[in-house]
Amino acid sequence: MRDNLSLTGAFPAVRTATSIPQDSHWRPLSLFNLYRLILGGLLLFVALAFGDILLPMPYQQQSFVWVSAGYILMVAISMVAVALHKPRPSLQLAFQVSVDIAAVALWSYFSQNSQSNLGMLLLLSLALAGVISRGRITLLYAALASIAMLLEHGYAVLTQDASVAQFFQAGILSASYFAVAWFAHTLTRYANASERLAMLRGVDLSNMAEANRLMIQDMPDGVLVVDERGNVRQFNPGAERLLGYVPPIGVEITLAQCSPLLEALFAAWRQNKALGYEVLRLPLTNQLVRVRFLPVEREGFWGAVVVLEDMQRAQEQAQQVKLAALGRLTANIAHEVRNPLSSISYAAELLKEEGADPQKNRLVQIILDNTSRLNRIVHDVMQINRRDRAQPEYFDLSEKIVKDIEALCQVESLPSTLFSLAIAPHCEVYFDRGHFEQILWNLCRNAVRYSQHKDGSVQLKVEHVDEGRVLLRVIDDGVGVQSDAIPKLFEPFNTTDAGGTGLGLYIARELCEANGALIEYVPDEKGGACFRILFGLLKRGGV
Repeated sequence: MRDNLSLTGAFPAVRTATSIPQDSHWRPLSLFNLYRLILGGLLLFVALAFGDILLPMPYQQQSFVWVSAGYILMVAISMVAVALHKPRPSLQLAFQVSVDIAAVALWSYFSQNSQSNLGMLLLLSLALAGVISRGRITLLYAALASIAMLLEHGYAVLTQDASVAQFFQAGILSASYFAVAWFAHTLTRYANASERLAMLRGVDLSNMAEANRLMIQDMPDGVLVVDERGNVRQFNPGAERLLGYVPPIGVEITLAQCSPLLEALFAAWRQNKALGYEVLRLPLTNQLVRVRFLPVEREGFWGAVVVLEDMQRAQEQAQQVKLAALGRLTANIAHEVRNPLSSISYAAELLKEEGADPQKNRLVQIILDNTSRLNRIVHDVMQINRRDRAQPEYFDLSEKIVKDIEALCQVESLPSTLFSLAIAPHCEVYFDRGHFEQILWNLCRNAVRYSQHKDGSVQLKVEHVDEGRVLLRVIDDGVGVQSDAIPKLFEPFNTTDAGGTGLGLYIARELCEANGALIEYVPDEKGGACFRILFGLLKRGGV
């Protein structure tokens, strides 16, 4: 059966293996009582059927029958107590062994002492008691059995003229009791140690299996475990996301159902293990992944672990590392770069003022334009690190946009009629004011640059959408973005403008993500470009 690895809890509570639970004693006690019941019934049957032959004296036969019947009654009481689980197992075992010792001593006495060798029955009882008790108390039971048999023989010598020489046989039997008890105790000690070790190993394996399962569950990459017949045994959420296939619960699925492309690649890999690390684009989700096959060969199972590595995530991580290194480098050398740029720019201004030569003025203007561009590049790269210093607050977006557009028109010397505003009232958002102003100015500058520079060429629309969220759209009447350039639109240093830095849209996306908003590009219905910002839900009152 397939395991979809959908667990979200922590490790299950596992019982420690420092001691053997008392519940494990009840079944052995039940089996011990069953043996005693069969023994009592067998001796009662022998006494009734062959008593005249085995027991010549009538009183011996009657006494033997009564002892057997009483023994069966005591066994029945023990069986009821075990079924009720009262009292505790150690007391019940002590009662059962005591009854056995007394019964065997009486059986031996009424069958003409040890000539019947009934005392040997205690050897098995002591061995079973040693296995059940799992302690040195078995030696106490052996001592009680030895005392009982010696007293029984001594009383038989006094009352039945039993042979005194039989004391030696009784002594040998008593020594056997101790030997069996000690042997059972030793074996039980080793059995207990092995059982505790097995329980500890079981706990370790259970925790390790749970840790592996949770690790696979939280992996962003896709993981599938496939057997030799192509059946999927395990399937994590990362694989669901990358493959675009949600497997049904409780139904066995095949790799071909998940992805025919993966199934064909798996079949090729089985023929040639040199294949692997193939990069392909999955048809359903259009995700670019690297496929790896890790063989699994264990007793009773052969298959492979299929790892789907998200290449887009790997590229984003590499990009983040690159930009972080670039940001640190820029922060360290910004002061050293800006000072020479300021000096070059100032010297060029002086040269421009001194000479009236058009050729010289053109060269000076080239110097000024490039120093300005270099200064913008340094400034934009340093803005990348600002996303970690977001200080969001609540403000009305309709009022904020009006003020920012007025300031933008003054700074850039743009006519206010170039912008068309369609803003719904009371659009409150939770955002960093400085970040929003930087994003808005960036989008508006891009829209103005690529627009037709007519009245209303740049439209700003603010409206409420589902769940009370606010949507901002910045639309221009230009030619829009070419389809092949859309996937790289928000990548850093990607620009079609010779004077641009290629960091504006990337910084806008980073600042939106830092404030819980989403920015995306959608083609406008009229052919222009449209950038949408979907603001996050408000979080007042800890919601």
